[in-house]
Amino acid sequence: MGHENHTFSSDFILLGLFSSSQTSQVLFSFIFFIFIMTITENALMILLIHSESRLHTPMYFLLSHLSFMDILHISNIVPKMIADYLSGSRIISFAGCGFQIFLSLTLLGGECLLLAAMSYDRYVAICHPLRYPVLMRDNTSGLLAAGAWLVGILNSIVHTSLALHFPFCHSRAIDHFFCEVPAMLKLSCVDTSHYERGVYVSGIIFLLIPFSVISISYVQILLTVFQMQSSGARQKSLSTCSFHMVVVIMYYGPFIFTYMRPRSYHTPGQDKFLAIFYTILTPTLNPIIYSFRNKDVLMAVKNIIQNNFLNKK
Repeated sequence: MGHENHTFSSDFILLGLFSSSQTSQVLFSFIFFIFIMTITENALMILLIHSESRLHTPMYFLLSHLSFMDILHISNIVPKMIADYLSGSRIISFAGCGFQIFLSLTLLGGECLLLAAMSYDRYVAICHPLRYPVLMRDNTSGLLAAGAWLVGILNSIVHTSLALHFPFCHSRAIDHFFCEVPAMLKLSCVDTSHYERGVYVSGIIFLLIPFSVISISYVQILLTVFQMQSSGARQKSLSTCSFHMVVVIMYYGPFIFTYMRPRSYHTPGQDKFLAIFYTILTPTLNPIIYSFRNKDVLMAVKNIIQNNFLNKK
């Protein structure tokens, strides 16, 4: 009855991830902890990069943008989930849903391009170290970051406006924990096949091409690493590349599986499970894998702690 009362309203209902069971309470506590952890990690990463001169390099400049995107992304979704669980209300306004879609698509698309830019940076640094200062100047990394944001925003404007333009004639209950385009298309009572073709084209641009660039970059990096004389350096590089590729696959794999399948193949439970990877888990893992395992970052943390300790003395 609750769903039917809102059938003719412009609001939507997010069915969410939680129910009233004991399992949902554990899941809620886990996601709340992950949210706090992600905000803290990424905020600390941004502060470190901006305060430590040794981190003023193209790689860390791109990492600071990745951290900012991750903060915005998880903040776009999880606080609403928490508020809905605590209040018992699952309603989201038409404007609120539109904003969620816009920001989510902006950040998802922008992060796909930014991860490709970061892999290119690592490829140049390891495979062409002598040319690195020329190929990755400060303005180059600035253009790569700005391009990721701009193209992500433009793509999001198009898809958000088109997705919200469709009439929603049936139930306005979205079987998801946030407003995501594939879940919303199921509510439309008109043929969306032409729009879905546009989604596939965007998927090729934002998912398949960047993923291919990343894969090729890391293959080239591994080939270079295998030629290293030092077994210690080779082992360290292999470990770093392996962790990077695991995170990349965790992000792109579910993302590709969600956005590049026909609507008829989608199931709510599967879509929600896959979305957890690229909306909640990877923003938590990115600073750990890309930054806090890095010697330069650990040294920067040590310097800040030592400086603060000396200042207090």
